[in-house]
Amino acid sequence: MENTIHRLNSLTEGNWFKLICGASYQHLPTVRSLALIYTLAGVDCIDVAAESAVITAVQEGIQAAQNFQNFALRPNPGGNHPPLLMMSINDGEDPHFRKAEFDATQCPVECPRPCEMICGADAIAFSEIANEFSGVSDRLCYGCGRCLPVCPEKLITTRSYVSTPQAVISLIDEMGIDAIEIHTQVGHYSDFKRLWQKIAPEVDKLQILAISCSYHQEVIPYLQSLFELINPLPCPLIWQTDGRPMSGDIGMGTTHLAIRFARKAIAANLPGYIQLAGGTNDYTVTKLQGEKMLKYQAKNTSSCNRWVSGVAYGSYARSLVSPILEKLEMINYSDNHSAKQLENYPDLLQDSVAIAHNLVSQIKYSSL
Repeated sequence: MENTIHRLNSLTEGNWFKLICGASYQHLPTVRSLALIYTLAGVDCIDVAAESAVITAVQEGIQAAQNFQNFALRPNPGGNHPPLLMMSINDGEDPHFRKAEFDATQCPVECPRPCEMICGADAIAFSEIANEFSGVSDRLCYGCGRCLPVCPEKLITTRSYVSTPQAVISLIDEMGIDAIEIHTQVGHYSDFKRLWQKIAPEVDKLQILAISCSYHQEVIPYLQSLFELINPLPCPLIWQTDGRPMSGDIGMGTTHLAIRFARKAIAANLPGYIQLAGGTNDYTVTKLQGEKMLKYQAKNTSSCNRWVSGVAYGSYARSLVSPILEKLEMINYSDNHSAKQLENYPDLLQDSVAIAHNLVSQIKYSSL
């Protein structure tokens, strides 16, 4: 309970930081390392795929971090409190819950392979050796879709999946889930309602409910209708303004839509906390400060829905530490061992936590 209160204080103080591992991202060694790094850097919440193996990997990373309470480079705003564990689910087809796929044997030999070059997750590979893997790695692909429009032959398709209420309830009961996030879109009201009616009895077991929605001209009336459906709630509510999903590693400008969306949510006085996602990057907090959208800049109000309470980072947070995780992978590869863990390499761990903390501290110390 003390840990939950501490993390919820981050929401009320407007310095909530969430790490998004990815609703479809299933590379377990990387997920474990990300959880370890960002726990030591002081995140409040880690958002993961609704899959037991992924949840276990995150829990192992969080637990490993507890062995570094006196870590030399641990300027952790979260103190000794572990982050809350959030699970992402969806009410229908959603870009976060898909995998790209194609048959590499159909690719022309002379193709320049733009899909391989544009993939931010290094999930696409081609082998010149017969019978070796070529195509899209399911465990690495997180559904960003950047490969789809660049294929000259239009060979790439996607495979989507939808969360089942039974699986969601089972994971809440068995895996120690602190929070769930429901991904929805304008036009999904019936699907959302059907999912909500199944999982509503489980919500009193949660510390937080989050609803993530992509931007649309009619998004505010849609979110208002969802609030009428789910109200009253036994736990705090977060609205995730998902501007441009899975794009934070592309460039600075991707953050603008998430901020525009958050501004509309604030103007609409939506009940609950407002947290950015979708295109968030190193520029996001600076932009929020420029727009005077953080708590310490809010004037004459104590209402939490009058400012941005936090920011979630996914692809950008991963991209910052990926060079270090690639070094770890090369060590494992050279030693013919795939299970060597980051905490066994203090220099790599210190470097990665220092990088992660530079990002976390932007929102944690934004008022200083």
